[in-house]
Amino acid sequence: MPELIRPSTLLPANRSAITIKTSDGLNLIGEVTTPLGEITGSLLMLHPNPSGGGMMDSHIYKKAANRLPAMAGIQIIRFNTRGTTSEAGKSDGEYDHGKDEKLDVLAALDYCFEQLKIKDLYVIGWSFGTELALQYARDRRIKELILLSPPMLSTTQDDLDFWIKDGRVITALIPELDDYLKPDAAKLKFSKVKNLKQIDVAGAKHLWVGEPMVHLVLSEIVKVIAPSRLPLPTEV
Repeated sequence: MPELIRPSTLLPANRSAITIKTSDGLNLIGEVTTPLGEITGSLLMLHPNPSGGGMMDSHIYKKAANRLPAMAGIQIIRFNTRGTTSEAGKSDGEYDHGKDEKLDVLAALDYCFEQLKIKDLYVIGWSFGTELALQYARDRRIKELILLSPPMLSTTQDDLDFWIKDGRVITALIPELDDYLKPDAAKLKFSKVKNLKQIDVAGAKHLWVGEPMVHLVLSEIVKVIAPSRLPLPTEV
């Protein structure tokens, strides 16, 4: 008998612990979760702010790694930025408020392209991770960005101007009840970024708590990377 997908659902995939080395000599811990079959695309995840408990296992990211390789053929790459702790352990270094984390993002991208030999790489940021994505995930080999609850606290107009000129597609999921950037404010903030697709989510909050919100976010990710795999199942 099929069972409903639950927060603890873990579907088959190949899971490998990884160590990413930064240019300033730090070791960052992470995990690559690879489908057992065809890979439809790869997704590098930049987690929420560790000062508020963000890490590679933040619940949307953990559930994506547990489900999307099997459901949609998406390879998931997660890691802890400097000084961040998760069940897998703690990355070297200390939290630097998004400054030296630039080196972490660049090292993770290098790992994806040079070690994993990824051809179709997408990058998602959640909260603090959206700041890292917009500021540092600019490698021309990246296909698209996905922004989840962007607070836009440290991203500057110069950063947005880069993406305006760059032209790659950005998908931004904006919670109606966000703590930082609500839909109307987001429309103003992104008004000149014509390549940004804003998706306003009624009833959603910054942390996307609850299985209906998880299913919605994962579906939007799959819509970007592997739309032919929609709709995502709710039972397995």
